[in-house]
This record gives sequence, C-alpha cells and structure tokens, in this order.
Amino acid sequence: MKTYTFHVNGMHCRACTVLIENELSEVAEISKAKPSLENLSVEVTGEFGDKTPEHIARDLSEILKPHGYTLSLEKQKHTAKWSDFKLAFPITLGFIALFIGLQKMGIVNLINASSINYGTGFLIGLIASVSTCMAVVGGLVLSISANFAKEGDKVRPQALFHIGRLVSFLILGGVIGAIGSAFQLNTSGIFILSLAIGFVMLILGVNLLDIFPGARKLQPTLPSFIGKRVHNLKNLNSTLTPFLVGIATFFLPCGFTQSMQLYTLTTGSFVQGSLMMFVFALGTLPVLALISFSSLGIHKKTQSGVFFKTAGLVVIFFAIFNIINSLVAIGLITPVFNF
Repeated sequence: MKTYTFHVNGMHCRACTVLIENELSEVAEISKAKPSLENLSVEVTGEFGDKTPEHIARDLSEILKPHGYTLSLEKQKHTAKWSDFKLAFPITLGFIALFIGLQKMGIVNLINASSINYGTGFLIGLIASVSTCMAVVGGLVLSISANFAKEGDKVRPQALFHIGRLVSFLILGGVIGAIGSAFQLNTSGIFILSLAIGFVMLILGVNLLDIFPGARKLQPTLPSFIGKRVHNLKNLNSTLTPFLVGIATFFLPCGFTQSMQLYTLTTGSFVQGSLMMFVFALGTLPVLALISFSSLGIHKKTQSGVFFKTAGLVVIFFAIFNIINSLVAIGLITPVFNF
C-alpha cells in the first residue's frame, strides 16, 4: 500500500469532492480516496505495482475526465480569466435591464420587497442546473443511463430519475414549509433567515465567477456522508433505482438547493414550500434532461468562462437584491429600488 497526493483540476465545490471520492473508490487498485476542497487535491491510497506517480495520475485522470476533472503532480496556478468579463458584464447588464423593464411593465414579478417569488425559484434552478455544483447530479444520471443502456433500456431510467426528482422536491419542500410553520418565526427570525439566504447566494455567485479561490471554503453544505449515500444508490440493481436516486437528490450538497430549502422554511406553509421547491426543480429539468437523454457529460456543457461569470453576476445581483429587501422589510433602511 502506498499513498499519493495529486492536485485536482476542475474541482469547485463539496459536491465535486463527493463525486471524485466515489468514482476513485470504485477503482480496484484503490483502497481509500480522500479529496480536499481546501487544497484542491486528493489523497489516494492503494496498490499500484510498479507504476510511477505520473502513470497513476494519467490513469486516474481518464476515469475522472468524463466528469470534468484531471489529476496532476504539480499544482496548477489559478487564472482568473478577467477577459471573460468583457462579454459577461454587458450580458448581465442586458439581463438586469430586461428584468427591470418587465417589472415596470407588470408582465412578471420575479422578486418583491418581502420574499422570493416562484419566478425567482425557477431562475435559480436554471442557473443551478448548468453550474459545476450540479455535476454530481449529471454524473448520477449518466451512470444510471449507462448501466441500464447495457440492457437496451435507454428512456425509462432517465424518465424515472426526473419524475422522482420532481416528486421529492414537491413533497419534501412541503414538509420543510410545514416545519417552518411549527417554529412560528417572528419578524426577526424571518429577517435572519432571509439575510442568510442572501449571503449564501452571494457566496455561490462569487464562486461562479472563479476569481477568488478562497471563497469555496465559505460555502455551506450538508455533511459529506449524505452525498456519498445518495451517490451509492446508483449501484443498486433495481427497476426503481433511477426513481429512488431522483428522490435522494433532494439531499445532495448543492448550495443552490440548500439556499432554496432555507427560504422554504420561512414560508411556514406546506403548499407554498411545496410549490417553491417544485418550481426550483422544474428550473433544473431542461438542462438535466438534455444531459441525460443526449448522454453527454455535463463538463462538455459547462466550460464556458463567459457563461459562468455571467451566471455568477446574475446570482450576485439577486443576492444583493434579497439582502437589501430584507433590510427594508424590518425598517433598517429606506427602499432602494422602486420597481
């Protein structure tokens, strides 16, 4: 048994560590794999014979490449790619202008002064579905597709996965809302939760910009063992496995999902909580369905620096909007926006 430490290129969040650990743990030569988001590395213990570290890194990279990760012996210098902002800023400003215009015309009402609305939930779901934090979900559905495709079943597993995902977000979202009603949060409690949502979204947006690597450490997440258990469900040989995995994605360590779950708690209503999480899941559906039915790796759809920086700026905009509205709701500041 020997232990090697490799630097991981392409790691962005806690969900990435779950995916990397599970993929490497399935390699026959490896007895233990321990990824570190803080160091962007993975510690691998196993029996590799007379292979050199370079050879091991190359072999393991082939396993992780479908998910957008590669291993190297030397740490690659982080590059911010500021040039992407030349397009990201105008696109973001155009989106904000469109949002304000639609608000003023009364066509849509994505956000109001006191809460996140269903339109916002759908939009956040759409952004989440194409962010690297959702790579673990894409990896799960692709694994399921590959396993069942061997038996000639290419459509049913994907359909069951997405149905299970929508059902779980609908029902469990309502449960979270009902739990919130039991707490009977007062104005101060709602303010604290709303502020927390804003800051979680702010951290997510900053991470999408990929210019401050240290911000990854600030992103809250569920315990990693939950993500491991969910990911391991794909190995079950059962007709209902895709449906069960879809249900279990509700508990995956995705910051976007957790921010919406946190907001749902403030609704204090089974119906409102159910609908909020359902529209969020609907927002993730188009891209995840495209990934699963086209059998393309998510990394092939998420390598556009301009897109990620645009998405990050949009998330930051909504985060600041939410924080300001929270402060307005309790009277700390006067309204800043009049739309």
